[in-house]
Amino acid sequence: MPEDPAEAMAARVFDAAVATSDVIAIALGDRLGYYRSLAGGDRTPAQLAESTGTDERCAREWLEQQAVSGFLEVTGTETERHYRFAPGAETVLADQDALAYLSPLARQLVSAAGHVPEVAEAFRTGHGFPWAGYGADMRESQAALNRPGFLHLLAHQWLPAMPDVLARLADGPSRVADIGCGGGWAAIALARAFPQTHVDAYDLDQASVELARTNVAEAGLTDRITVHRQDIGTVEAEPYDLVMAFECLHDLPYPVRALAAMRGLGGPVLVADMKVADEFTAPGDAVERLMYGFSVAICLPDSMSSTGSAATGTAIRRSTVEAYAREAGFARIETLPIDHDMWRFYRLG
Repeated sequence: MPEDPAEAMAARVFDAAVATSDVIAIALGDRLGYYRSLAGGDRTPAQLAESTGTDERCAREWLEQQAVSGFLEVTGTETERHYRFAPGAETVLADQDALAYLSPLARQLVSAAGHVPEVAEAFRTGHGFPWAGYGADMRESQAALNRPGFLHLLAHQWLPAMPDVLARLADGPSRVADIGCGGGWAAIALARAFPQTHVDAYDLDQASVELARTNVAEAGLTDRITVHRQDIGTVEAEPYDLVMAFECLHDLPYPVRALAAMRGLGGPVLVADMKVADEFTAPGDAVERLMYGFSVAICLPDSMSSTGSAATGTAIRRSTVEAYAREAGFARIETLPIDHDMWRFYRLG
């Protein structure tokens, strides 16, 4: 007998609620340093609490939740249980340089959930809710989530799709502009890979600029990376050898104006943005669902916090990017053959 549609839908919502409880616990583990502590070996609740400066009873409950959900394994006796990562979990939850690292994604989603009242008001008024309003958890988790890809892939897998640019950076000296730099990890990756390259990193969010400056200083690259809090439309500089804008075009309230400013900076422009379907189709795949989730909770409200915004949203389709680029005056619009689960890469010139 066919399953009742309401029962099937209820089961789906219940499964989503269970997954959401995992996301909340992962965000707690990331924020409290539990995963970093567990990366040092197995832990009892007392050891985890002592190493992280947290309450032992709460640490025990968190460890049990993680074990019940399959992220941790348990050994020992009922009176003294020891917890350690299940196979694969340490890479995904604790290794901040691994490409599979996803703890920041949980922290980002929980940050968004914490601002549902403000986003609901933004939906009522159409006035938006700005990126700065989401706070440090959102800003830091976004930077941490993108960090591994920049450090491992930017110089070695993405730029080879632009061999003339790669050769220019390798030969040096060269100058690169990083638009919407966030935490600065793309600039850091580029400066590390190409010792004769200077990067000017631009962002309008003051807290992101401060985060990027801190990361650049800790990387020992302040002599070759300059972080600016500046609208790129006001930049007056000698032509750059590369202008890059990663995962920010869909957030910009005035994307055509921004692309025109990038074109004015000289050199080829590398844009990476969301790899959604070429056309709206419902239901969509997992990536499409995630992108719409981000759009509803974060990206569209942020973009609409500026008057007259294009209100693009996270589901920025290939045709939209191409239309913006043509309107900005680009004659060359090329989708690059770069394999990535979440991003599509465009060369504009």
